[in-house]
Order: sequence, then structure tokens, then C-alpha cells
Amino acid sequence: MTELKTQPSPAASPRPSSPLDRFFELTARGTTVTREIRGGVTTFVAMAYLVVLIPIILSGAKDVTGASMTVPQLTTATALSAAITTILMGLVGNAPLAMAAGLGVAPIVAFQAGPVMTWPEAMGLVVLEGAVIIVFALTGLREAIMNAIPTALKHAIGVGIGAFIALIGLVDAGFVSKGAGTPLTLGTGGALATWPVAVFCVTLVLMIALYVRRVPGSILISIVLGTVVAIVVNAVATVRDWGVVTPKLPSSIVGAPDFGLLFDVDLFGGFARAGVLTATIVLFTLVLSGFFDAMGTILGVTQEAGLTGADGKVRNLSRILFVDGLGAIAGGGAGTAPNTAVVESAAGVGEGAKTGLASVVTGALFLVVLFLTPLAAVVPIQAAAPALVLVGALMMAQCRHIPWDDLSISIPAFLTIVIMPFTYSITNGIGAGVIAYAVVKIAQGRAREPHWMVWAISVAFAAYFAITPIKALFGLG
Repeated sequence: MTELKTQPSPAASPRPSSPLDRFFELTARGTTVTREIRGGVTTFVAMAYLVVLIPIILSGAKDVTGASMTVPQLTTATALSAAITTILMGLVGNAPLAMAAGLGVAPIVAFQAGPVMTWPEAMGLVVLEGAVIIVFALTGLREAIMNAIPTALKHAIGVGIGAFIALIGLVDAGFVSKGAGTPLTLGTGGALATWPVAVFCVTLVLMIALYVRRVPGSILISIVLGTVVAIVVNAVATVRDWGVVTPKLPSSIVGAPDFGLLFDVDLFGGFARAGVLTATIVLFTLVLSGFFDAMGTILGVTQEAGLTGADGKVRNLSRILFVDGLGAIAGGGAGTAPNTAVVESAAGVGEGAKTGLASVVTGALFLVVLFLTPLAAVVPIQAAAPALVLVGALMMAQCRHIPWDDLSISIPAFLTIVIMPFTYSITNGIGAGVIAYAVVKIAQGRAREPHWMVWAISVAFAAYFAITPIKALFGLG
């Protein structure tokens, strides 16, 4: 699974056995219905915490009028938009990519758009972001940009995402935290001394053991068993540091969804209230973050699933990018952050998912969550995070495709890889890598070699990194 795979030729592919097989190309991609279902469930379990975390982020902010969105409304909006867009990704893009409100862009909506406009106006910008990305996809510009990036740098993006999701898992589980005299440290104060971290460690050890023994469903089995252990520990011990989700059996299973935010959108009101320049800067930030966060995730996950050719190009890329643009629109229309392809999709790929059937399964589970919202708060991050660490380790195997003896690639690749986890941003890593690639080519006197789009991307990222002084220059604070 960690080998970079190309698709077999039609002549060499076994004959599909059913309409489902033909639609999703199960046999052609070397997978089965059982494996896809298992992968879809695993991805859902790994990302279910977003239904809890995204509402917490957005509900903690107030708009320009002092109004807040409620957690029940945001939970419904997050689950509904994730369900619709993930199912669309499966049916249209035929890729094992789950969609949900993005952690990278949710803070932009909450703390950059919210303070200068109302929530409906902020959602209007989210919808406009999706429209811009769809235009890029329909015109072929977005695909051209992705294809313009050197193949070796694409592999570096996959490696960087692997390191990034591993760090997310370690930090969210409490295995790594902010130190007193260092940016990061082991556990709390340099020691692993809490029950939640113990649950994480036990689950991770179990997951690694099952995975290396090639036990089918090893990741999903480990998450389920880890959740059971967490519930037991929480019941018998006094634990207050589980994080977002406390593992306990809910008092009720069924909860009615609250659609109060659905279609509450003011498309252009933000420009009138906050000013054209301010609203444009917010929109620019949303587009750039959403564009490249998704690009990195799509490249990294599809490479791990074996859906890229030797040239690094992704199968069905134009359709995948189109659905990704629809995801932002769906997020704004539902009343949450822009939906985008999420890195937790790699957990399902780790279980063998290779087609959109896995995404349909994941999306269907989010539809169920709409009516079973209490169950969304059962799986603690300490039980799900080991999947991110293990899959991060698997994605590191793409390092072997990077020519480390070629400085024009190795230095940009290194910066791409390390800046993603160090700054907690896929976008920052891609930006640093592309700019470094352009700078190295100039320094080598080979400025004509990169595609012209690489230069355009470099300029855009330079503006992105300098957004604060640009705002100060125009008196925007």
C-alpha cells in the first residue's frame, strides 16, 4: 500500500462482476466492497470529532453585532454539509476523500470574518469562495496549477501531510504539549502522567501490532477497542483532561437536528458592511487557504491510495476539484465553515479504501449522525488519534521518490515537509516550498525552467504571507 502505484491498463484488469463494481471501478483498482466499507467507516470514526470541534470553534466567536451561532445549529450544519459533500465526492469524483468543514479555514471565518460582519454576511463570503474555486476548476486553471508543480514537490507535500497529521494526533491526544521552556514537550511537563494519554498509548500500540500483522480492519478495531477502554477508564477514575470529547455513554441516543442556520446567507453584504478592501482580503485568505489545503490533501491521500500515475497526475482530478469547490458553497449554505477534503481520509486509505464507495459510506454515516448527535461525542480523540499517527508514518514512505541529491528540489521539499507540522498549516508548507523552489531556480540561473504558473503561485503566496503588513499599509490594522 505504501508503494506508488499506477492504474493497470483496461486490458490487464479483471472483468467487473456487478454494476456497483463497474461504477466505482472496484476490481480495476484492486479493492472490494468489504474493504471500501471498512475504509469508509474508519474515515468517519477518525473525523467524527469535527462534528464536535468545528461548532466549538465557531460558537466561541461573535460577529460584528455581538451575535453568536449556537452549538446545536452548528453541529447540524457541520454534519449535514459533510454528509452531502462527501457523498458527492464518492459519486462524482470516485475518490476515497471525505469532506468536512476545514479546521484550517474555520478560524478565518470565526476570527477574521466574524468581527467585521454578521454571520450571514460571513457565510456569503464562504459561498463566494466556493464559487471562485469552482470557476478555477471549470476553466482548468486549478488542475493546471496542480500539474505545474514538480512531481517531486508533490511527493514532498504528501510527506509533509503525513508529518502534519501525525503531529495533530500526538498533540490532540496529549502525548505532545506546549512545554514550559520549549515549544513542545512530552506529555504534561515532560511526563506521560494522565489516563487519556495512557488510552492513546495503549490504542497506538494495539493498532501498530494489528497493522503489521496485516489484520483486516486493524485501524477500525483499534479505535473501537480504544473507545471502550476510554469509557471504562472515565467511569472508574476521575478524569478531566479528555479534551473536546469525553468518552461516556450518552443519556439519550436520538437527537433532533436544528436547521436554523440553513440558507441564512447574505452573499454580498460583507462588502458593504466591512468595506470592499477588507472583505476582499478575507475572501482572498479563504480562497488561498482552501485552495491549497485541499490541493495538498488531495495529492497526499490519492498518492497513498495509488490513484496517481508515474507523472504525479491524479485520476478524475477535474471532477474531484469541482466537488471540492461545491464543498465550500455547501458549508456556507449550511451555516458552517467551508467544506474541503480532510486529511483524516488517509485513515480510511490506510484500511485499503481506493474508491468513492468509501466516501459514500462515510457520508451516509454523517447523515445518520444528524439524528444521533449524542453518539458523536462518544469517541475521544485519544482513541482516534493513533490512526493519524500510523497513517502519517505510512505516508512518510513517499520520501524515497524525492531526489535528495538535487538541491533545486531537496531544499524546497524539506521546507514543504517541515513547515506544515511546524506551523500547523498545509497551506504554509506548500507556499514555502513553492517560493523556495522559485528562489533556488533564480539563484542557479535557471529561472526559465519552472512553469509560468509556479511564478504566479509564488507571487500569490508572497502576498499571503505578507497579508498583515499589507493590511497595515492600507490602515486595516
